[in-house]
Amino acid sequence: MTWAADRELGSALMLRVMLWIALRLGRRVCTALLYPVTLYFYLRSRSTRVASRDYLTRAFGRRAREADVLRHVFTFACVILDRVFFLTGRSTDYHVEVQGLAELDAILDSGRGCILLGSHMGSFDVLRAFGRGAPVKVKPVMFRRKQGPLTGLLERLDPEMAASVIEIGRTDAMLRVQESVAAGEMVGFLADRDPDGGRTMPVRFLGDAAEFACGPLIIASVIEAPVMLFYGVRTGPCRYTVRFEPFAERIVLRRRERQADLRLWIERYAASLERSCRATPYNWFNFYLFWSNTDYAAGRAGNSYD
Repeated sequence: MTWAADRELGSALMLRVMLWIALRLGRRVCTALLYPVTLYFYLRSRSTRVASRDYLTRAFGRRAREADVLRHVFTFACVILDRVFFLTGRSTDYHVEVQGLAELDAILDSGRGCILLGSHMGSFDVLRAFGRGAPVKVKPVMFRRKQGPLTGLLERLDPEMAASVIEIGRTDAMLRVQESVAAGEMVGFLADRDPDGGRTMPVRFLGDAAEFACGPLIIASVIEAPVMLFYGVRTGPCRYTVRFEPFAERIVLRRRERQADLRLWIERYAASLERSCRATPYNWFNFYLFWSNTDYAAGRAGNSYD
């Protein structure tokens, strides 16, 4: 089972109600409601519990407890709520610590754009909130074909952002990425998920082989763009740390050594993501089976975890 096959939990009606509460009654009231909401989704979705426990066990280096899984799901719910406020421009109460900005500015001040390689670690939208009013735009590259009610609802909160999305699978996607970087803009990829049917490569991640997408790195090599890593980690209520890490001035995939070169770059990306997962384990939100050789994937999840 891939992430694209999983439906987002929650009905459109319930999501609209939570959105109304957030925007009318405020963040604190909605945050209090996230506790029963978290428990509801925890009890409803066995696959979420199993995937979370498998990942957290790897990140902690010990067997994850039920309290760990609940905290993981609650952190995800908090990040979704924060996205509502980021996308509607109501982020004045948030404290965002920024690390590595000088390296990013050096690229942008030269007139070049760049590719930001992110992940489902924390929030990518905190970058949009942080970048509002700045002369440089961030264009996210996204897979939209099977988006659920949550994604659609969040996109409607910020139509300008939604219009800037470069959709994976469209024939003009590569051209739009190239044009954006040439115009001095940042283009963001969440590189820890493979779009449905995309090309992947297995590399070691948190103890076992996992499939990582090749597309973002191949695109970066074709357009010869500088690449920075990005993390937007939730560190507490209304608190985030935005971190930029230099990754590559240019990704070169030699013709005869293409596979070997690509593997080295993917391994480097996975190693950085692993360090972040170990440092802030509750912030990584891939609630599906990420490792092909887990007990869950072999059909033994019930015996091993529940």
